[in-house]
Amino acid sequence: MYVMVLSVLTVVYFSLGLTAAVPPSELKHSGCIKVNGCKCLMRDGSGLIDLASVADEDGFIQRLKPLPSAVGTADVLLSFSPCLPFSQPEDFSITACTDVAACVIIRIHQDNRFISQYLNFGRHEGNKFSYNDSKKTLTVSYSMLPDSEPQTVVHYQCSPNHSITHSQSFSADGPLQMWVESPCACPNACALVDVGPGTIFLIILCLSVTAYFIIGSCALRPFRTSNGVQMAPEDSVWCMICYQLSERPDGSRRKRNYSLTDTL
Repeated sequence: MYVMVLSVLTVVYFSLGLTAAVPPSELKHSGCIKVNGCKCLMRDGSGLIDLASVADEDGFIQRLKPLPSAVGTADVLLSFSPCLPFSQPEDFSITACTDVAACVIIRIHQDNRFISQYLNFGRHEGNKFSYNDSKKTLTVSYSMLPDSEPQTVVHYQCSPNHSITHSQSFSADGPLQMWVESPCACPNACALVDVGPGTIFLIILCLSVTAYFIIGSCALRPFRTSNGVQMAPEDSVWCMICYQLSERPDGSRRKRNYSLTDTL
């Protein structure tokens, strides 16, 4: 009994020693928290990594990029988007590359024509995030199905330079590794402008004020009366539509009724 209690205490002390070896602050503030399939929030409060800012204006990091291949003389093309699901080919035909994050196209030249094979190399659903604080690298893995083996692994390196490299030639045996170096892979860098409700309200307000002054200057005209200068609407502006609708069936127009302001 005494030996069993001593063994339990030894295990507890050993576990406490492992926990004390790593400061609690580092355990709490290391890495990042996945916000969605495209964003990662830093635990240390340094900001947010938005993968949409790393992509080009169409949302792609690679688009029909040739890859070195071990499949004979076949051409291998890679397309990858970190945030937007896409389909290839871009028509209504359904292939394995429908609403995917990464697609590999194998084109084989046979009988004077190309035979294309579309391979799904990962979807956005269920992608997994991990962050290396020492290397400042965010790694995101993409799988065909949630909780399945990753088909594409992308390493986003916070760097002042921008480059994209691949670790190996295309092979169906393992995941496709990709390294992306970009200043936009740093927290709170290259943040995209988020047009929120407040911005939309200000835009509508500015357009309304501008339209008010433009229409007012064209539709109103000053005239002098005994009480001073007053503004009156222009008949040609406010009554033009009604005047056109008031035409008689025989095509003749009604006589115009002049207002008091026209005689002054």
